[in-house]
Amino acid sequence: MLVRWQNLLMTAIVLFVMEKWVATPILCAAYFGEQLPWWLLTLLMLATVLITAGGYVINDYFDVKIDQINRPDRLIITRSVTKPQAMRLFLVLTAAGIACGIAASVCLRSWVTAVIFVFVPGLLWFYSASYKRQFLIGNLIVALAAALCPLLIAIANVAWLNMHYTDINGIDVLNLTTMPHDLYLWIGGFAAFAFIGTLIREIIKDMQDVMGDRELECHSLPVVLGEQATKIIVTVILLLMAGAIIWLTCWVIPFPHGWNSLHTRYVVLGLLIPIACELWLLWSARISSDYRTAQSVMKFVLLMGVLYSFVINRLL
Repeated sequence: MLVRWQNLLMTAIVLFVMEKWVATPILCAAYFGEQLPWWLLTLLMLATVLITAGGYVINDYFDVKIDQINRPDRLIITRSVTKPQAMRLFLVLTAAGIACGIAASVCLRSWVTAVIFVFVPGLLWFYSASYKRQFLIGNLIVALAAALCPLLIAIANVAWLNMHYTDINGIDVLNLTTMPHDLYLWIGGFAAFAFIGTLIREIIKDMQDVMGDRELECHSLPVVLGEQATKIIVTVILLLMAGAIIWLTCWVIPFPHGWNSLHTRYVVLGLLIPIACELWLLWSARISSDYRTAQSVMKFVLLMGVLYSFVINRLL
């Protein structure tokens, strides 16, 4: 489907989970209680989903020739939808998303969220038109967009707190607490995980699409460096990710340790073992369908990273 509804649903779930299972428990632990009203959270989710959908449309718009080689069975534009229709759909989705985002920013009195909701659609346009064909830049842009998704919740909550609690009897209440720090620390961890995981998935996707990318002279990592070198790079990133997870689990995150703890079992079974499976699939991959399977496992790792918020919700 042109707008990839499964990915849009995942985007909405990430925002909802970050608010209800991460931000709210942290706020409640500091006696602030839940902050963002439901209508404002809905507006943020709607803006993000619409802009993301527009990004998928414009990506397919510019990728018609590549998709004719890489995935002719999934080609929608020029078959089911004409290019002018796709462009109009992109403009409608993006304009609606920006409008919702600006409305939410006005309610939050946050220029940061306003900049994000204007900057990201432009970035997605240039990514689809040019950057994705350049060496590594396109991968980093998609990873950055994925990381901004959970960060929006931290930014929105801090803006809402600033708006309602900063000026009480002339005292800056937020300066007397660690609330913004805690929100950015925890949600920033999810954002970093989303960045690294999405970067890995995008590089694997380039390995899957190497035939069409090479034909149209794209400068993706596997086209420029070759398959083996790209596998080594992805392996290093995966090992660094696993190492960071182990370090955080054992020495940083203040949750109970030991195999019987929910925290440790979740990290091992939900993250470390799937990452090991991803490494095996990566090095055993030979054809496009193998890399598609590796991509799917990486999506599962990202999903389990998001659902780690359930552990936080139980233990905070």
